[in-house]
Amino acid sequence: MWSGSRVLITGGAGFIGSNLAGNLLKRGSEVHVADNFSRGFLENIQPLEGIHLHRLDLTNMPNCVAVTKEMDVIFHLAASVGGIHYIHKENVENLTPSLLMNTNMLEATRVNDVKRFLFASSACVYREKVADLNEFREEDAIPANPETTYGWAKLLGEIGCKAYHSDYGLKCSSARIFNAYGENENLDPKWSHVIPSLIRRALLYPKEGFKLFGDGRQERAFLHVADCAEGLVRFVEKIENAEPVNLGSEEVISLSKLVEKVVTLSGKKISIQYDPSGPQGTHRYCANTVLMKRVLGWSPTVTLGDGLSRTYEWARKKLGVA
Repeated sequence: MWSGSRVLITGGAGFIGSNLAGNLLKRGSEVHVADNFSRGFLENIQPLEGIHLHRLDLTNMPNCVAVTKEMDVIFHLAASVGGIHYIHKENVENLTPSLLMNTNMLEATRVNDVKRFLFASSACVYREKVADLNEFREEDAIPANPETTYGWAKLLGEIGCKAYHSDYGLKCSSARIFNAYGENENLDPKWSHVIPSLIRRALLYPKEGFKLFGDGRQERAFLHVADCAEGLVRFVEKIENAEPVNLGSEEVISLSKLVEKVVTLSGKKISIQYDPSGPQGTHRYCANTVLMKRVLGWSPTVTLGDGLSRTYEWARKKLGVA
C-alpha cells in the first residue's frame, strides 16, 4: 500500500517524524513533512532525498486543509512537548496547541477525504498505579486521570479519533508510544529525555558532570526509534477502528543498569551522582505488549544494546566528539 502513496507526517522534522520519513521513503512513498520547527530541525530531514517540506502552523485550520489535500495517509505526530521539566511545569502550553492541532487535522482529513489517519498518542495517558508493577494495559487508561495536561491532550486526541471513526467512518489508529529513543533526538539538556541526556553527559564528561535524577532503581522499557517508525507503519496497515494500542518494548532495565551500559560505551571512568530530589517519574513504566503483538503480528527487533550503540555513535558525531 505504500509504493506511490502520498503521505503527510506532521512534526516530520522532529525525532520520530524524521525517522518515520526515512522508513516511508524506502517503501517508495511520496513523503510530505509539515513542521513549524518549534521542536524539529531541518538537519534531521536534509539527508532524506525527495522530501516535500511544508513550513507552517497547524493550529491554523486553513493551513491544515491546504496541506492535507490529495494525501492518502496522515501521520499526525505534531504536539506541544518537551522534557520532563516542561511536561510537569507547563499546563496551558502543553494543552491548547495540541488540542487545536489534533482537532484541525482530523477535520481537515475528513474534509479532504483522506483514506487513513494515525494519531501518535503517548504512555502519558496512563495514571500512575501504586498496587502493582505499572505494566500498563490499554484498558488501564480508563478511568482517566493523566498526571499532566500533555497526557490529557493525548487522551483527548484518541477520543477525537474514535469520534471521527464513529461518525464519518474515518480509518484511524492511535499508537501509545512508550519511551522512544535514538538518532535525531534532541540533545539539549533542557529538553532531552533520559537516554540522550545520559549519552551527552558521558560524551562530554568530565567537562560536564554526570548526575541522574532519582536513586537509579526506576525501571523502563525503551523502544528504539527504528522500531517505533516500523510500528507506526504497521499500525496504519493493521488498525482502522481507532482503538488505541500500546507501542513499546518488553526489554525492561533499571536506570542504574542503563547508566552502566552508557558508561561502558564511553570507555571512561565516570563518577556517577544520583539526585533523589529531582524529578524521577514513576518507579516502573512499561507497556504491556500482548495486544500490540496480536494485532500487528510484530515485535520490536532492535535490542537495547544495539540501539544504545547506534545512538551513542550518532550523538558522538553530532556533538563533534573525537
